[in-house]
Amino acid sequence: MGSEGLPTAPPIPFQDAAKVSLANAQLRRNMGKATRTIRGKRELVVAEMPDWEGLREAGRAIKERTIRHLDRALIQLEASVQQAGGQVHWARDAEEARKIVADVAKSHDVKAVIKVKSLTTDEIGLNAELEAAGIEVTETDLAELIVQLAGDRSSHILVPAIHKNRSEIRELFREKLGAENLSDEPKELARVAREHLRKKFLTTTMAVSGANFAIAETGTVCVVESEGNGRMCLTLPNVLVSVMGIEKVIPEWNDLEVFMQLLPRSSTAERMNPYTSFWTGVTPGDGPQEFHLILLDNGRTRALADPHGRESLYCIRCSACLNICPVYERTGGHAYNSVYPGPIGAILTPLLVGEQNAPSLPYASSLCGACYEVCPVKINIPEILIHLRGKVVRHKQDQEGLRGRLDPEGLAMKLLAWTFREPGRFETAQRLGRIGQWPLVKNGTIEHLPGPVADWSAMRDLVPVPEQSFREWWRTRT
Repeated sequence: MGSEGLPTAPPIPFQDAAKVSLANAQLRRNMGKATRTIRGKRELVVAEMPDWEGLREAGRAIKERTIRHLDRALIQLEASVQQAGGQVHWARDAEEARKIVADVAKSHDVKAVIKVKSLTTDEIGLNAELEAAGIEVTETDLAELIVQLAGDRSSHILVPAIHKNRSEIRELFREKLGAENLSDEPKELARVAREHLRKKFLTTTMAVSGANFAIAETGTVCVVESEGNGRMCLTLPNVLVSVMGIEKVIPEWNDLEVFMQLLPRSSTAERMNPYTSFWTGVTPGDGPQEFHLILLDNGRTRALADPHGRESLYCIRCSACLNICPVYERTGGHAYNSVYPGPIGAILTPLLVGEQNAPSLPYASSLCGACYEVCPVKINIPEILIHLRGKVVRHKQDQEGLRGRLDPEGLAMKLLAWTFREPGRFETAQRLGRIGQWPLVKNGTIEHLPGPVADWSAMRDLVPVPEQSFREWWRTRT
């Protein structure tokens, strides 16, 4: 949630927040156009790859192996970074991570920092902490700068200002940056932002970044981006602090071969990112002369402990699942009330903070499966959503003291399972259904169901049980 980090108790359930977003026609137009454009470009560059499915399998295998042996990979990473002249800090939660960054800044009497776009620093609410300590924070990614100037929140993993159009950005730059007579042409908007940021790059002595990958074997940290602002932040300041979720580690340098093909195509629909930066510790006379790597938990070991949910930690933050999701396309990211929106946010946020603190997010999906089909590391998001829905229900039952009591819905599901287990029982149920449905069928459809199942027919008509089942039809022909 931008400066507010992950929710501990979302102020508005997703279903209610989504209604607010759906009522905003301009937002829906902005989101629809942007996601369709990115989606179309991605399809083209993915189609060029004859081994795309093999790459997906390889990416998943690397992540699965790494997460299984995460402890070993992190210890090796720490040793490699320290050997290269960097300093490693371990942060159990957002508060510890923020304090480490603030302490580094204070130790150098820093009054301003520049930032590379980083979801992880958004997750921990770093900007607000630094500003409260009197340290000016400047986002250097164009979209992040737009969100910061507007006092807004990010609504997309990759394109934080996806909910704003060019006209809205032009007015914002006129108001906040004093850019008079500004058109809404992208090159003009970029020029104004570039002029604003250039002096920051040249005068600020400390930068903060996230990390796309960190290689345990060598201690190398990687950031990929499209604008060049990251390269400026990673090379010009004297002090660099990188905040990295512990799941971002990969074992070997060779593993990057897979991810450098998967990530750009899945995120920006490019064959490779325009700027891919690697650095290993500190090199005298070249780049930052002091490097700090913060390894952040903040709920990740909670997710790791969930056998069904831990594959959410495979995520490489490409945003392909957002761009394909029919729910996200219509509601935008703000409805999720988390720095991680869309399908991946619907599983990752509850796993990080506990499903009791984000109970509506696992229901922010139609379970269509499109997110699974495009995920470059094959995270089975629909399966995890169902798992989390079960946890939400069980937690609610425990809170209300209903666990172990008569549960009508659970009883109905057990009865259905018993019925479907034997063909004879199923056929008997079909015959009874034909008889029992007659008061409800009108003009060949069931428009309204009675009692507690009425919600099923509130938005859809149901097809009645046919006069003859397939099994009955087949028996007449054999």
